[in-house]
Amino acid sequence: MAALGRDERLQIMLSAEELKALEDFRFENRMPSRAAAVRELLRRGLQAGGFLPPSDGNRSQDFGVLSSEPDSSETESSSK
Repeated sequence: MAALGRDERLQIMLSAEELKALEDFRFENRMPSRAAAVRELLRRGLQAGGFLPPSDGNRSQDFGVLSSEPDSSETESSSK
């Protein structure tokens, strides 16, 4: 199989829990690297579809790996 040209770098920040979930997925599926695991998860997610488009006003931090809902604690604290 020919090597794919990968000219773009993507940098993301994960919480400790999100990183653990990624590592668990990687080892359970015998992926050779974190990058390979992320690419596989992206491939699966893009094929899955069925998600709701984000509403206006969502920020990057509102999208977590382990939860599809925005962080409710921030919503509660900002409404006080």
